[in-house]
Amino acid sequence: MSLKVGATKRLSTQIVPVVGMSKSVEFELLQVMKKLGVVRAESYNKLGSINHWGLDWKKAIPEVKSFRTPNTLGLPAKLMDWTINDVAKAITASQAACTDAVVKKIYKRLPGKENQKARKEYATQLLTLAFLDNPLLHRLIRKEFQRGHSWVKNQIVYQQVGYKCRRLSRNTYQLELAGLRRGKRNRIIVRSNRKISGQIRLIHNQTLQRFEIHFLVDYGTVEVPANRRPVGIDKGYTEAFYDSDGQGHGLNLGKATTKKSDRICAKNRNRGKLWAIHRKLEKLDPVKSARILKNNLNRKTENKRYRQNQSELTAIIGAASKSLFNGESLLVFAEDLTQPILNKRQSKAMSRQLNSWMKGVMRDSLQKWANWTGSVVTEVQPSYTSQIDSVTGTLLGKRSGDSFTRFNGVVLQADHNAAKNILDRGTDQEITRYMAKTEVQAVLLRRTARFLEGMGLSLLDAIELGWIG
Repeated sequence: MSLKVGATKRLSTQIVPVVGMSKSVEFELLQVMKKLGVVRAESYNKLGSINHWGLDWKKAIPEVKSFRTPNTLGLPAKLMDWTINDVAKAITASQAACTDAVVKKIYKRLPGKENQKARKEYATQLLTLAFLDNPLLHRLIRKEFQRGHSWVKNQIVYQQVGYKCRRLSRNTYQLELAGLRRGKRNRIIVRSNRKISGQIRLIHNQTLQRFEIHFLVDYGTVEVPANRRPVGIDKGYTEAFYDSDGQGHGLNLGKATTKKSDRICAKNRNRGKLWAIHRKLEKLDPVKSARILKNNLNRKTENKRYRQNQSELTAIIGAASKSLFNGESLLVFAEDLTQPILNKRQSKAMSRQLNSWMKGVMRDSLQKWANWTGSVVTEVQPSYTSQIDSVTGTLLGKRSGDSFTRFNGVVLQADHNAAKNILDRGTDQEITRYMAKTEVQAVLLRRTARFLEGMGLSLLDAIELGWIG
Protein backbone atom coordinates (compact mmCIF):
# COMPACT_ATOMS: atom_id res chain seq x y z
CA MET A 1 0.00 0.00 0.00
CA SER A 2 1.55 3.34 -1.06
CA LEU A 3 0.72 6.72 0.46
CA LYS A 4 1.01 10.01 -1.39
CA VAL A 5 3.20 12.71 0.09
CA GLY A 6 1.12 15.10 2.20
CA ALA A 7 -1.21 14.09 5.02
CA THR A 8 -3.45 11.14 5.79
CA LYS A 9 -6.18 10.56 8.38
CA ARG A 10 -5.65 8.35 11.40
CA LEU A 11 -8.81 6.28 11.82
CA SER A 12 -9.56 3.55 14.33
CA THR A 13 -12.67 1.56 15.25
CA GLN A 14 -13.95 2.06 18.78
CA ILE A 15 -16.36 -0.32 20.53
CA VAL A 16 -18.55 1.02 23.34
CA PRO A 17 -21.10 -1.00 25.38
CA VAL A 18 -24.79 -0.23 25.69
CA VAL A 19 -25.48 0.13 29.43
CA GLY A 20 -29.17 0.99 29.42
CA MET A 21 -32.33 0.24 27.43
CA SER A 22 -35.91 -0.76 28.13
CA LYS A 23 -37.27 -4.25 27.44
CA SER A 24 -39.56 -2.90 24.69
CA VAL A 25 -36.61 -1.21 22.95
CA GLU A 26 -34.52 -4.39 23.21
CA PHE A 27 -37.37 -6.44 21.71
CA GLU A 28 -37.81 -4.00 18.80
CA LEU A 29 -34.07 -3.85 18.06
CA LEU A 30 -33.86 -7.64 17.94
CA GLN A 31 -36.84 -7.69 15.56
CA VAL A 32 -35.15 -5.14 13.30
CA MET A 33 -31.94 -7.19 13.32
CA LYS A 34 -33.90 -10.31 12.35
CA LYS A 35 -35.62 -8.53 9.44
CA LEU A 36 -32.34 -7.01 8.25
CA GLY A 37 -30.82 -10.50 8.41
CA VAL A 38 -33.20 -11.45 5.59
CA VAL A 39 -32.09 -8.38 3.60
CA ARG A 40 -28.44 -9.21 4.20
CA ALA A 41 -28.87 -12.85 3.12
CA GLU A 42 -30.81 -12.00 -0.04
CA SER A 43 -28.35 -9.21 -0.94
CA TYR A 44 -25.47 -11.67 -0.72
CA ASN A 45 -27.35 -14.18 -2.87
CA LYS A 46 -28.09 -11.54 -5.49
CA LEU A 47 -24.83 -9.57 -5.55
CA GLY A 48 -22.39 -12.30 -4.52
CA SER A 49 -22.19 -14.01 -7.91
CA ILE A 50 -19.56 -13.47 -10.59
CA ASN A 51 -22.23 -11.77 -12.75
CA HIS A 52 -21.99 -8.75 -10.42
CA TRP A 53 -18.18 -8.63 -10.46
CA GLY A 54 -16.90 -5.07 -10.16
CA LEU A 55 -20.33 -3.67 -9.19
CA ASP A 56 -20.27 -0.14 -7.78
CA TRP A 57 -21.69 -0.39 -4.24
CA LYS A 58 -23.63 2.84 -4.81
CA LYS A 59 -25.67 1.08 -7.52
CA ALA A 60 -26.50 -2.00 -5.43
CA ILE A 61 -29.79 -0.76 -3.95
CA PRO A 62 -31.90 -0.94 -7.18
CA GLU A 63 -30.56 -4.44 -7.87
CA VAL A 64 -31.89 -5.79 -4.56
CA LYS A 65 -35.07 -3.72 -4.48
CA SER A 66 -36.06 -5.15 -7.85
CA PHE A 67 -37.24 -8.28 -6.02
CA ARG A 68 -37.37 -7.27 -2.33
CA THR A 69 -39.05 -4.08 -1.13
CA PRO A 70 -39.02 -2.67 2.42
CA ASN A 71 -42.82 -3.03 2.73
CA THR A 72 -42.66 -6.82 2.44
CA LEU A 73 -40.61 -6.93 5.65
CA GLY A 74 -42.16 -3.94 7.40
CA LEU A 75 -38.84 -2.07 7.38
CA PRO A 76 -38.06 1.63 6.89
CA ALA A 77 -36.47 2.17 3.46
CA LYS A 78 -33.36 3.84 4.90
CA LEU A 79 -32.47 0.95 7.21
CA MET A 80 -32.74 -1.47 4.30
CA ASP A 81 -30.67 0.78 2.00
CA TRP A 82 -27.85 1.10 4.55
CA THR A 83 -27.72 -2.67 5.00
CA ILE A 84 -27.58 -3.28 1.23
CA ASN A 85 -24.71 -0.79 0.89
CA ASP A 86 -22.87 -2.51 3.75
CA VAL A 87 -23.22 -5.90 2.02
CA ALA A 88 -22.09 -4.46 -1.32
CA LYS A 89 -18.94 -3.03 0.29
CA ALA A 90 -18.16 -6.39 1.91
CA ILE A 91 -18.55 -8.17 -1.44
CA THR A 92 -16.29 -5.59 -3.11
CA ALA A 93 -13.62 -6.28 -0.46
CA SER A 94 -14.01 -10.05 -1.04
CA GLN A 95 -13.54 -9.55 -4.79
CA ALA A 96 -10.41 -7.47 -4.17
CA ALA A 97 -8.94 -10.26 -2.00
CA CYS A 98 -9.77 -12.79 -4.73
CA THR A 99 -8.10 -10.59 -7.35
CA ASP A 100 -4.97 -10.38 -5.22
CA ALA A 101 -4.84 -14.18 -4.86
CA VAL A 102 -5.33 -14.68 -8.62
CA VAL A 103 -2.56 -12.16 -9.41
CA LYS A 104 -0.21 -14.23 -7.24
CA LYS A 105 -1.05 -17.34 -9.25
CA ILE A 106 -0.55 -15.48 -12.53
CA TYR A 107 2.91 -14.36 -11.40
CA LYS A 108 3.79 -17.97 -10.56
CA ARG A 109 2.51 -19.20 -13.94
CA LEU A 110 4.11 -16.39 -15.95
CA PRO A 111 7.37 -15.40 -14.21
CA GLY A 112 10.17 -13.26 -15.57
CA LYS A 113 10.41 -9.95 -17.42
CA GLU A 114 9.48 -11.55 -20.74
CA ASN A 115 5.93 -12.14 -19.44
CA GLN A 116 5.47 -8.69 -17.91
CA LYS A 117 3.15 -7.49 -20.70
CA ALA A 118 0.94 -10.60 -20.43
CA ARG A 119 0.69 -10.22 -16.63
CA LYS A 120 -0.34 -6.58 -16.99
CA GLU A 121 -3.02 -7.50 -19.55
CA TYR A 122 -4.42 -10.22 -17.26
CA ALA A 123 -4.50 -7.82 -14.31
CA THR A 124 -6.45 -5.30 -16.42
CA GLN A 125 -8.99 -7.94 -17.44
CA LEU A 126 -9.58 -8.81 -13.76
CA LEU A 127 -11.07 -5.37 -13.13
CA THR A 128 -14.17 -6.13 -15.25
CA LEU A 129 -16.12 -9.11 -16.55
CA ALA A 130 -13.68 -9.31 -19.48
CA PHE A 131 -11.98 -12.21 -17.67
CA LEU A 132 -15.00 -14.41 -18.54
CA ASP A 133 -13.67 -14.65 -22.10
CA ASN A 134 -10.24 -15.74 -20.87
CA PRO A 135 -10.29 -19.48 -20.02
CA LEU A 136 -7.28 -19.25 -17.67
CA LEU A 137 -8.57 -16.27 -15.67
CA HIS A 138 -12.11 -17.64 -15.60
CA ARG A 139 -10.88 -20.94 -14.17
CA LEU A 140 -8.69 -19.24 -11.56
CA ILE A 141 -11.50 -16.93 -10.45
CA ARG A 142 -13.96 -19.82 -10.19
CA LYS A 143 -11.49 -21.74 -8.06
CA GLU A 144 -10.55 -18.82 -5.80
CA PHE A 145 -13.78 -16.82 -5.47
CA GLN A 146 -16.14 -18.02 -2.77
CA ARG A 147 -19.69 -16.92 -3.46
CA GLY A 148 -20.93 -14.96 -0.48
CA HIS A 149 -23.66 -16.17 1.85
CA SER A 150 -24.74 -14.54 5.08
CA TRP A 151 -26.40 -15.78 8.24
CA VAL A 152 -25.71 -12.55 10.14
CA LYS A 153 -28.82 -11.30 11.90
CA ASN A 154 -27.41 -9.49 14.93
CA GLN A 155 -26.53 -6.03 13.63
CA ILE A 156 -27.99 -2.77 12.31
CA VAL A 157 -26.09 -0.12 10.32
CA TYR A 158 -27.07 3.52 10.90
CA GLN A 159 -25.87 6.57 9.02
CA GLN A 160 -25.67 9.96 10.75
CA VAL A 161 -29.26 10.90 9.81
CA GLY A 162 -30.57 7.69 11.42
CA TYR A 163 -29.79 8.64 15.01
CA LYS A 164 -29.19 11.50 17.44
CA CYS A 165 -26.53 11.57 20.15
CA ARG A 166 -26.91 13.60 23.35
CA ARG A 167 -24.48 13.79 26.28
CA LEU A 168 -25.89 12.86 29.69
CA SER A 169 -22.75 12.93 31.82
CA ARG A 170 -18.98 12.79 31.46
CA ASN A 171 -18.83 9.27 29.98
CA THR A 172 -22.49 8.59 29.23
CA TYR A 173 -24.42 9.39 26.06
CA GLN A 174 -27.97 8.80 24.95
CA LEU A 175 -28.66 7.61 21.41
CA GLU A 176 -32.04 7.94 19.73
CA LEU A 177 -32.13 5.32 16.96
CA ALA A 178 -34.55 5.10 14.05
CA GLY A 179 -36.99 2.24 14.57
CA LEU A 180 -39.81 0.47 12.79
CA ARG A 181 -42.34 3.26 13.31
CA ARG A 182 -42.01 6.65 11.66
CA GLY A 183 -41.25 9.43 14.16
CA LYS A 184 -40.77 6.95 17.01
CA ARG A 185 -37.11 6.49 18.02
CA ASN A 186 -35.55 3.93 20.33
CA ARG A 187 -33.51 5.36 23.19
CA ILE A 188 -30.43 3.60 24.50
CA ILE A 189 -27.64 4.70 26.84
CA VAL A 190 -23.99 3.97 26.03
CA ARG A 191 -20.78 4.39 27.97
CA SER A 192 -18.26 6.29 25.85
CA ASN A 193 -15.42 8.76 26.34
CA ARG A 194 -16.35 10.73 23.21
CA LYS A 195 -19.46 11.82 21.33
CA ILE A 196 -20.55 9.28 18.73
CA SER A 197 -20.80 10.48 15.14
CA GLY A 198 -20.70 9.21 11.55
CA GLN A 199 -21.76 5.71 10.52
CA ILE A 200 -22.34 3.38 13.46
CA ARG A 201 -23.05 -0.34 13.77
CA LEU A 202 -25.27 -1.64 16.57
CA ILE A 203 -24.31 -5.27 17.27
CA HIS A 204 -25.83 -7.79 19.66
CA ASN A 205 -22.73 -9.58 20.94
CA GLN A 206 -24.04 -13.07 21.65
CA THR A 207 -20.79 -14.20 23.27
CA LEU A 208 -20.84 -11.46 25.91
CA GLN A 209 -24.65 -11.17 25.87
CA ARG A 210 -24.68 -7.41 25.43
CA PHE A 211 -25.34 -4.72 22.82
CA GLU A 212 -22.38 -2.74 21.44
CA ILE A 213 -21.88 0.31 19.25
CA HIS A 214 -19.01 0.16 16.73
CA PHE A 215 -17.91 3.44 15.12
CA LEU A 216 -14.87 5.06 13.53
CA VAL A 217 -12.88 7.65 15.46
CA ASP A 218 -10.78 10.25 13.66
CA TYR A 219 -7.57 10.92 15.63
CA GLY A 220 -6.42 13.71 13.32
CA THR A 221 -3.97 13.65 10.44
CA VAL A 222 -0.34 12.61 10.09
CA GLU A 223 2.19 14.09 7.71
CA VAL A 224 3.47 11.71 5.02
CA PRO A 225 7.10 12.58 4.15
CA ALA A 226 8.69 12.16 0.74
CA ASN A 227 11.61 10.10 2.03
CA ARG A 228 11.28 7.31 4.56
CA ARG A 229 14.03 5.33 6.25
CA PRO A 230 13.99 1.70 4.98
CA VAL A 231 13.77 -1.08 7.59
CA GLY A 232 13.53 -4.85 7.19
CA ILE A 233 11.67 -6.89 9.80
CA ASP A 234 11.64 -10.60 10.53
CA LYS A 235 8.37 -11.92 11.98
CA GLY A 236 9.05 -14.55 14.61
CA TYR A 237 7.49 -16.84 17.16
CA THR A 238 9.85 -16.10 20.08
CA GLU A 239 9.57 -12.35 19.52
CA ALA A 240 7.00 -10.55 17.38
CA PHE A 241 9.45 -8.58 15.22
CA TYR A 242 13.21 -8.27 14.84
CA ASP A 243 14.35 -5.32 12.73
CA SER A 244 17.40 -4.83 10.57
CA ASP A 245 18.80 -2.35 13.12
CA GLY A 246 19.23 -5.26 15.56
CA GLN A 247 16.30 -4.45 17.86
CA GLY A 248 13.74 -7.02 19.03
CA HIS A 249 10.11 -6.05 19.63
CA GLY A 250 7.55 -8.08 21.57
CA LEU A 251 10.20 -10.29 23.19
CA ASN A 252 7.77 -12.17 25.46
CA LEU A 253 5.38 -13.21 22.68
CA GLY A 254 6.78 -16.76 22.44
CA LYS A 255 6.45 -17.45 26.17
CA ALA A 256 2.86 -16.18 26.25
CA THR A 257 1.90 -18.14 23.11
CA THR A 258 3.47 -21.38 24.39
CA LYS A 259 1.83 -20.93 27.80
CA LYS A 260 -1.57 -20.50 26.15
CA SER A 261 -1.04 -23.50 23.86
CA ASP A 262 0.11 -25.78 26.71
CA ARG A 263 -2.78 -24.69 28.93
CA ILE A 264 -5.35 -25.49 26.23
CA CYS A 265 -3.67 -28.84 25.52
CA ALA A 266 -3.72 -29.91 29.19
CA LYS A 267 -7.29 -28.65 29.59
CA ASN A 268 -8.51 -30.60 26.55
CA ARG A 269 -6.78 -33.79 27.74
CA ASN A 270 -8.68 -33.59 31.02
CA ARG A 271 -11.91 -32.74 29.20
CA GLY A 272 -11.42 -35.82 27.04
CA LYS A 273 -11.30 -38.00 30.15
CA LEU A 274 -14.44 -36.34 31.50
CA TRP A 275 -16.23 -36.91 28.20
CA ALA A 276 -15.34 -40.61 28.41
CA ILE A 277 -16.76 -40.80 31.96
CA HIS A 278 -19.88 -38.90 30.88
CA ARG A 279 -20.55 -41.27 27.97
CA LYS A 280 -19.90 -44.31 30.19
CA LEU A 281 -22.40 -43.11 32.83
CA GLU A 282 -25.14 -42.11 30.37
CA LYS A 283 -26.86 -45.49 30.88
CA LEU A 284 -25.47 -46.53 34.28
CA ASP A 285 -26.08 -43.28 36.16
CA PRO A 286 -27.84 -40.69 33.94
CA VAL A 287 -28.20 -38.18 36.80
CA LYS A 288 -24.46 -38.06 37.44
CA SER A 289 -23.79 -38.04 33.70
CA ALA A 290 -26.04 -35.00 33.25
CA ARG A 291 -24.38 -33.26 36.24
CA ILE A 292 -20.91 -33.77 34.70
CA LEU A 293 -22.17 -32.43 31.36
CA LYS A 294 -23.67 -29.35 32.99
CA ASN A 295 -20.98 -28.47 35.56
CA ASN A 296 -17.72 -29.74 34.08
CA LEU A 297 -18.08 -29.84 30.31
CA ASN A 298 -19.57 -26.43 29.43
CA ARG A 299 -17.44 -23.90 27.56
CA LYS A 300 -18.36 -20.69 29.39
CA THR A 301 -15.27 -20.39 31.58
CA GLU A 302 -12.91 -21.74 28.92
CA ASN A 303 -14.23 -19.30 26.29
CA LYS A 304 -13.67 -16.41 28.71
CA ARG A 305 -10.12 -17.62 29.39
CA TYR A 306 -9.45 -18.03 25.66
CA ARG A 307 -10.58 -14.46 24.97
CA GLN A 308 -8.27 -13.22 27.73
CA ASN A 309 -5.33 -15.13 26.20
CA GLN A 310 -6.06 -13.75 22.74
CA SER A 311 -6.32 -10.21 24.14
CA GLU A 312 -2.96 -10.64 25.88
CA LEU A 313 -1.24 -11.80 22.67
CA THR A 314 -2.89 -9.04 20.64
CA ALA A 315 -1.69 -6.45 23.18
CA ILE A 316 1.89 -7.76 22.97
CA ILE A 317 1.83 -7.57 19.14
CA GLY A 318 0.30 -4.09 19.23
CA ALA A 319 2.97 -2.84 21.64
CA ALA A 320 5.65 -4.43 19.45
CA SER A 321 4.32 -2.62 16.35
CA LYS A 322 4.19 0.68 18.22
CA SER A 323 7.76 0.16 19.44
CA LEU A 324 8.93 -0.68 15.91
CA PHE A 325 7.65 2.54 14.32
CA ASN A 326 8.21 4.71 17.43
CA GLY A 327 6.35 7.60 15.79
CA GLU A 328 8.70 7.63 12.76
CA SER A 329 7.64 7.36 9.11
CA LEU A 330 9.38 4.25 7.78
CA LEU A 331 9.57 2.17 4.62
CA VAL A 332 9.06 -1.28 6.11
CA PHE A 333 9.86 -4.50 4.24
CA ALA A 334 8.19 -7.57 5.76
CA GLU A 335 7.73 -11.22 4.82
CA ASP A 336 4.58 -12.20 2.96
CA LEU A 337 3.37 -15.04 5.20
CA THR A 338 -0.16 -15.32 3.80
CA GLN A 339 0.57 -18.73 2.26
CA PRO A 340 0.22 -21.76 4.56
CA ILE A 341 3.37 -23.67 5.53
CA LEU A 342 3.32 -26.86 3.45
CA ASN A 343 5.44 -30.02 3.40
CA LYS A 344 6.87 -29.34 6.84
CA ARG A 345 6.88 -32.36 9.15
CA GLN A 346 6.97 -31.26 12.77
CA SER A 347 6.17 -32.78 16.13
CA LYS A 348 2.62 -32.48 17.40
CA ALA A 349 3.72 -30.01 20.07
CA MET A 350 5.46 -27.81 17.47
CA SER A 351 2.44 -27.93 15.14
CA ARG A 352 0.14 -27.03 18.04
CA GLN A 353 2.28 -24.03 18.98
CA LEU A 354 2.58 -22.82 15.38
CA ASN A 355 -1.21 -22.98 15.07
CA SER A 356 -1.31 -20.37 17.85
CA TRP A 357 1.10 -18.12 15.94
CA MET A 358 -0.95 -15.01 15.14
CA LYS A 359 0.49 -14.13 11.73
CA GLY A 360 -2.67 -12.35 10.62
CA VAL A 361 -2.78 -10.17 13.74
CA MET A 362 0.87 -9.21 13.14
CA ARG A 363 0.09 -8.15 9.59
CA ASP A 364 -2.96 -6.10 10.59
CA SER A 365 -1.12 -4.48 13.50
CA LEU A 366 1.78 -3.46 11.26
CA GLN A 367 -0.61 -1.92 8.75
CA LYS A 368 -2.50 -0.04 11.46
CA TRP A 369 0.62 1.56 12.89
CA ALA A 370 1.95 2.24 9.40
CA ASN A 371 -1.21 4.23 8.67
CA TRP A 372 -0.85 6.10 11.95
CA THR A 373 2.75 7.13 11.28
CA GLY A 374 2.57 7.76 7.53
CA SER A 375 4.70 4.68 6.85
CA VAL A 376 4.51 2.12 4.06
CA VAL A 377 4.62 -1.67 4.53
CA THR A 378 5.86 -3.64 1.51
CA GLU A 379 5.70 -7.42 1.61
CA VAL A 380 8.45 -9.48 -0.04
CA GLN A 381 9.02 -13.11 -1.05
CA PRO A 382 9.96 -14.90 2.21
CA SER A 383 11.78 -17.97 0.82
CA TYR A 384 15.33 -18.56 2.12
CA THR A 385 15.52 -15.24 4.03
CA SER A 386 16.67 -17.21 7.10
CA GLN A 387 19.24 -19.31 5.18
CA ILE A 388 21.10 -16.48 3.43
CA ASP A 389 24.29 -14.91 4.75
CA SER A 390 23.38 -11.19 4.89
CA VAL A 391 27.05 -10.18 4.46
CA THR A 392 27.63 -12.00 1.14
CA GLY A 393 24.04 -12.55 -0.04
CA THR A 394 24.76 -16.24 -0.63
CA LEU A 395 23.63 -19.59 0.78
CA LEU A 396 26.97 -20.15 2.51
CA GLY A 397 26.16 -20.72 6.18
CA LYS A 398 23.84 -22.57 8.52
CA ARG A 399 21.14 -21.48 10.92
CA SER A 400 20.74 -23.25 14.24
CA GLY A 401 18.15 -21.78 16.61
CA ASP A 402 18.92 -18.11 17.26
CA SER A 403 22.41 -18.35 15.71
CA PHE A 404 23.54 -18.17 12.10
CA THR A 405 27.07 -19.44 11.48
CA ARG A 406 28.78 -18.01 8.41
CA PHE A 407 31.12 -20.11 6.23
CA ASN A 408 34.16 -18.44 7.87
CA GLY A 409 32.97 -19.34 11.41
CA VAL A 410 31.61 -15.92 12.38
CA VAL A 411 28.31 -16.25 14.30
CA LEU A 412 25.44 -13.80 13.69
CA GLN A 413 22.14 -13.34 15.49
CA ALA A 414 19.78 -15.37 13.25
CA ASP A 415 16.75 -13.04 13.36
CA HIS A 416 18.91 -9.93 12.81
CA ASN A 417 20.53 -11.69 9.86
CA ALA A 418 17.10 -12.58 8.43
CA ALA A 419 15.85 -8.99 8.88
CA LYS A 420 18.84 -7.69 6.88
CA ASN A 421 18.09 -10.20 4.14
CA ILE A 422 14.46 -9.05 4.03
CA LEU A 423 15.64 -5.43 3.73
CA ASP A 424 17.84 -6.41 0.78
CA ARG A 425 15.00 -8.46 -0.73
CA GLY A 426 12.84 -5.32 -0.81
CA THR A 427 15.08 -3.73 -3.45
CA ASP A 428 16.07 -6.96 -5.23
CA GLN A 429 15.32 -6.70 -8.95
CA GLU A 430 15.65 -10.44 -9.61
CA ILE A 431 13.45 -11.83 -6.82
CA THR A 432 9.87 -10.55 -6.95
CA ARG A 433 7.12 -11.02 -4.37
CA TYR A 434 5.19 -13.71 -6.24
CA MET A 435 8.10 -15.82 -7.48
CA ALA A 436 8.01 -19.55 -6.80
CA LYS A 437 10.36 -20.94 -4.16
CA THR A 438 12.26 -23.00 -6.77
CA GLU A 439 12.95 -19.88 -8.85
CA VAL A 440 14.25 -18.06 -5.76
CA GLN A 441 16.51 -21.03 -5.02
CA ALA A 442 17.86 -20.96 -8.58
CA VAL A 443 18.71 -17.24 -8.34
CA LEU A 444 20.47 -17.73 -4.98
CA LEU A 445 22.45 -20.75 -6.23
CA ARG A 446 23.70 -18.73 -9.21
CA ARG A 447 24.83 -15.94 -6.87
CA THR A 448 26.50 -18.45 -4.56
CA ALA A 449 28.30 -20.10 -7.51
CA ARG A 450 29.61 -16.71 -8.70
CA PHE A 451 30.84 -15.87 -5.19
CA LEU A 452 32.61 -19.24 -4.88
CA GLU A 453 34.11 -18.84 -8.35
CA GLY A 454 35.89 -15.73 -7.11
CA MET A 455 37.43 -17.89 -4.37
CA GLY A 456 38.43 -20.58 -6.86
CA LEU A 457 35.82 -23.03 -5.55
CA SER A 458 32.61 -24.68 -6.79
CA LEU A 459 29.27 -25.56 -5.24
CA LEU A 460 30.44 -29.16 -4.74
CA ASP A 461 33.49 -27.89 -2.84
CA ALA A 462 31.22 -25.78 -0.61
CA ILE A 463 29.01 -28.79 0.14
CA GLU A 464 32.04 -30.92 1.02
CA LEU A 465 33.32 -28.17 3.33
CA GLY A 466 29.92 -28.05 5.05
CA TRP A 467 29.23 -24.46 4.04
CA ILE A 468 25.88 -25.31 2.40
CA GLY A 469 23.29 -27.26 4.43
